[in-house]
Amino acid sequence: MAPELCWLPEPPSDWAEQLLALPDGASAESWARLVSLANHRLDGLATIRLDRRMKRLFGDAPPPGLAAAPIRLAVLASSTVEHVLPAIRVAALRRGLWLATYTNPYGQYAAELLDPGSGLYRFRPTAILFALDAHHLLAGLDSGGAAEAAEQFLDRQMAELAGHWRRARAAFGCTVLQQTALPVFPRLFGNNEHRLPGSAAAGVAALNARLRAGADAGEVDLVALECQAALDGLGAWYDPVLWHKAKQAVHPAAAPVYGDLVARLLAAQNGVISKCLVLDLDNTLWGGVIGDDGTDGILLGQGSALGEAFAAFQTYARDLSRRGVILAVCSKNDEAIALAPFEHHPEMVLKRSDIACFVANWSDKAGNLRVIAERLNIGLESLVFADDNPFERNIVRRELPMVAVPELPADPAFYASCIASAGYFEGVRLTAEDALRTSQYQANAARATIRDSATDMDGYLRSLDMTLHWRRFDTAGQARIVQLINKTNQFNLTTRRSTAEDVAAVIADPAALSLQIRLTDRFGDNGIIAIVIGRFEAPGAATILIETWLMSCRVLGRQVEAATLDLVVAEARRLGATGLIGQYRPSAKNAMVQDHYARLGFAPHADDGSYTSWFLALDAHQPKPHFIKIIEG
Repeated sequence: MAPELCWLPEPPSDWAEQLLALPDGASAESWARLVSLANHRLDGLATIRLDRRMKRLFGDAPPPGLAAAPIRLAVLASSTVEHVLPAIRVAALRRGLWLATYTNPYGQYAAELLDPGSGLYRFRPTAILFALDAHHLLAGLDSGGAAEAAEQFLDRQMAELAGHWRRARAAFGCTVLQQTALPVFPRLFGNNEHRLPGSAAAGVAALNARLRAGADAGEVDLVALECQAALDGLGAWYDPVLWHKAKQAVHPAAAPVYGDLVARLLAAQNGVISKCLVLDLDNTLWGGVIGDDGTDGILLGQGSALGEAFAAFQTYARDLSRRGVILAVCSKNDEAIALAPFEHHPEMVLKRSDIACFVANWSDKAGNLRVIAERLNIGLESLVFADDNPFERNIVRRELPMVAVPELPADPAFYASCIASAGYFEGVRLTAEDALRTSQYQANAARATIRDSATDMDGYLRSLDMTLHWRRFDTAGQARIVQLINKTNQFNLTTRRSTAEDVAAVIADPAALSLQIRLTDRFGDNGIIAIVIGRFEAPGAATILIETWLMSCRVLGRQVEAATLDLVVAEARRLGATGLIGQYRPSAKNAMVQDHYARLGFAPHADDGSYTSWFLALDAHQPKPHFIKIIEG
């Protein structure tokens, strides 16, 4: 059976007619309808048809006003990959991303990387995927060789791969993805194949293990093909007949899922990921209806297969929370009744403290999802709504197309795998702050409650006992800095994205202005909430250009902008600058900060239609009042 995009709804019966009926021209309406059509369970043929229609409508030019920058992906392959490129483009489309692709002439990936005159260099990729097949990677391994020879072979292969990664980054400053190898070789020794280190089957397993260690060290993200093949069955991903006939290492029927594996990583690298799992309650977290069956009557935990399945799904949701995913509840219920299992049922895995926002009433769920997004201060596109009821799922898809709604299967035993398969919460870097996210959002809700009841805003802000802790960029905070730069979209003046290498270059540059800012108050630690990067306009110049200024929306309205500017001014003076230039580059999401520099006292400097710039003479800076203590460290 071919791998499926199982989390997406089946396409409507008139899907093909809708595709053909799209109006001609590269309009925003056509793009939105293409995105909608892509969000169905498409097979390989439908994927190709959609890709061709997109090509006819838009050609090589991305539509204007996209939330994320266009992506230029080079797939450097040792086998035939042209058949998977449409699937990668459509999977990006599904996430609202524009993606152009390039691949090398057959077998020439290394030569293209070495030749500055090659098509790869003319393409100028922003991301490179090394799609190297197992036959290529294991060619030359001696099946009869000793363990030491096998180790040396694998060492050479990893050294060569690491060299490719470094060369790609040096040439293009791009992100790098590496495909793991499918276990396509027959076993020579059987169940204990690892005891024959020279066998190709053992070599694939050993190489994949080394790839994981090497990718972590080299800041490379893996496309874990062998893990997906373990779920779907190797036969769904690899056909030896197609390999020998066409050198296709990935079965054409698996192309839609392959494309999705790649696109979700690219999306995560560009900050296009979901942040919050919103959970229905009845027949989603437990079996039965709490209002009818009562706390003692619902199915949950030991004693029944269904009860254990619901408990397993709760465990999955809880573990997502522990790695940084926000959890919320959206239920048609009386709140007190809905809360009862969280407080009194002995088999509840999720506790009320795991839920950052709990909404239970008799209003429509689309409206309540808007409330949840507003309370958490995140965009609706950051929500994933899990509900067992097809009617509720379809209503939300119709009313809020930006909300991800997985097509949960009938059996709750498959809820977790359905959501996991969708890649909504794809991660690339894990930081210590991720585990604190639920408590941070809960504390923010407590702040909002006090704020809404306050009649004196200055008194409210003073009562928070806020402290701004700042440091220049350092290696200890590098992973979180990169994560925040590539996730923040709304309060981001330029939406400029940065790789780990970019941040490392800032750390190493003594003339660069860099600030990582953490905010604490009487409710707790908000974590790193602001990043600022600035550089002198040119060698010998006296003006610093602010390349990046971004902040978490959780701290808006708390005078953090003014306190941050005081820090920027102080750092600019330390570096010998006499002026600051701030830029605002509009995107689909950052309109909220279009007047940011004007509000802070900057004067208009330039406007070329694509951006505005603003100037502040440091000797003219007048600090604005705020109730924030600022300390270094």
